[in-house]
Amino acid sequence: MEVENKSVVLDIFLRGLTDDPELQPFVFGLFLSIYMITISGNLLIMLAVNCDSHLHKPMYFFLCHLSFNDMYLISITVPKMLVNIQTKDQRITFAGCLSQACFVVVCTIFECFLLGVMAYDRYIAICYPLRYPVLMNPCFCVILVLFSLFFSIVNGLLHSLMVLHLSFCTDLEIFHFFCEIAQILKLACSDNLINNILIFVTAFIFAGVPMFGIIFSYTHIVSTVLKMPSSEGKYKAFSTCGSHLSVVFLFYGTGLGVYITSKVIDSPKKIAVASVMYSIVPPMMNPFVYCLRNRDMKEALKKVISRSASLL
Repeated sequence: MEVENKSVVLDIFLRGLTDDPELQPFVFGLFLSIYMITISGNLLIMLAVNCDSHLHKPMYFFLCHLSFNDMYLISITVPKMLVNIQTKDQRITFAGCLSQACFVVVCTIFECFLLGVMAYDRYIAICYPLRYPVLMNPCFCVILVLFSLFFSIVNGLLHSLMVLHLSFCTDLEIFHFFCEIAQILKLACSDNLINNILIFVTAFIFAGVPMFGIIFSYTHIVSTVLKMPSSEGKYKAFSTCGSHLSVVFLFYGTGLGVYITSKVIDSPKKIAVASVMYSIVPPMMNPFVYCLRNRDMKEALKKVISRSASLL
């Protein structure tokens, strides 16, 4: 294969989930529905938190940012896929593909940090309840979010800049419905060993460290709750953590499942289908998890819906 010069604008073909023309309308309808449900659910959470003064707490402040991040993540990938299906044009420019991959990395790592920060919030609230208002003050919460976003952006830009040092072949096809850094590296004709090492190192640091923080927080939370004398206090403490734990298992569980699948299965199409589990399912399910398992959120959503109905 010929090697393309970096100055040449390249077109990459996103092959999507299936090449069967008969399945394309079904895939289009399915992902359009998922996209609308995800946007609506996360918007409702953000509206509920902003409109209800009872939810002006650190936990819901972080939840608002998690919902916004989920909306942004799914908006990076799904609309482009829907346009490709509708126009029957699977091309995306190299710059567009790299930008999409960069934003996917930023959103994914930002989600890891937010889940870690939310675990820390629960740790302080349960283990140090008297010091909670002082330790988790609004200024500190904003700093935590800004630092999380900063490190996520640095990580995404680092991967993107490292990709620009590679040379690419003329036959550029990605058997996926969106661009990922790992998929772009497979298209390179030059040595990409450093890039692959960078992926593992940054994944361990930026995804692994928040996970260890979550494990540390909940180890101490369980230890503290078990020492509580009343069963009512234990139930109340665990109920405040249930929604967050469900989201953590959903996010990290699907991510780990996709990683294992990519190592076991050689079929790019099956790997693309499996990747839907971590890129599409968590953003869609998070609003349902918090709405079904959180009593305060249920009440706030009822108020938002009733106000909207009265306005109509």
